[in-house]
Amino acid sequence: MKKRLIIGITGATGAIYGIGLLKALKEVSGWESHLVLTDAGVLNVWHEHKMKRKEVERLADFAYHPKDIAATIASGSFVTEGMVIAPCSMKTLAGVAHAYADDLVSRAADVILKERRRLVLVPRETPLNLAHLRNMVAVTEMGGIIMPPMPAFYALPKTLDELVAHTIGRILDLFGVSTGKVKRWQGIKGNPAEPG
Repeated sequence: MKKRLIIGITGATGAIYGIGLLKALKEVSGWESHLVLTDAGVLNVWHEHKMKRKEVERLADFAYHPKDIAATIASGSFVTEGMVIAPCSMKTLAGVAHAYADDLVSRAADVILKERRRLVLVPRETPLNLAHLRNMVAVTEMGGIIMPPMPAFYALPKTLDELVAHTIGRILDLFGVSTGKVKRWQGIKGNPAEPG
């Protein structure tokens, strides 16, 4: 049986991360993706990528409407490796932090937490107010992982695609999925503090 990973895409900027996760999982054998794209996510995907809901859903092995709270992923009896919400809006973060499961994304995340599976939120907002920070702490205390898409400049990226691929690879690292696109830190060659 294939391992299952739920991908939530919400209305925050950064749809490239969710889309990239779906594409990366297509290239990895033994895994299947289960997508929930919110209505606000649809607007953002169109704005940032000129893609319609159906185009994004075709990237996934399975796709669910955000109002379908009877979907398989709404139950803990449906076994998955976990869930990534990328990008994660502050509204969705608040819903997850307070177990306010008013749509399938927040319900699926609630299930992941209660079943003690891995939940990774990729929040896209800046600057952060105190409510955002407290919600991140609450999710962390429940076992979730907050992973803002911070660029890794030590990898010396030359393009935006390389920056994004590195972040996607690091997210998938958390589930034991290797994309081969992460430039691992190898230390600094030589001693830059010594006179040249």
